[in-house]
Amino acid sequence: MFDERSPIYLQIAEQIKNDIVTGALAEDEQVMSTNQYAAFYRINPATAAKGFAQLVDEGVLYKKRGIGMFVSPNARELLRSGRQDGFFADVVDPMIREAKAIGVPLRDIIQHIRKYGDS
Repeated sequence: MFDERSPIYLQIAEQIKNDIVTGALAEDEQVMSTNQYAAFYRINPATAAKGFAQLVDEGVLYKKRGIGMFVSPNARELLRSGRQDGFFADVVDPMIREAKAIGVPLRDIIQHIRKYGDS
């Protein structure tokens, strides 16, 4: 499940974010506790707690004292908005620059994208 590319706590945070974006975790839904998460994935509970703390800091999760962690009411929209911004900055803008550099007209790119939109 976890790889060597980035710290485990960041991978935990990304996995939970992905579950929220895809709808696997709904708004106001309770998530596994850090201890449950640590036991399930056989990792240190402090590592899981660090990933959860990051999500709380980002406004993706919130705590109910004595009950556990829950998905924030606006988490999905918050994450989707951020990913859309990143998508344009990391994927679309470099693609357009490369297309211009190699002489691919914007209309050809749009036509190619529309093929996928129609399927």
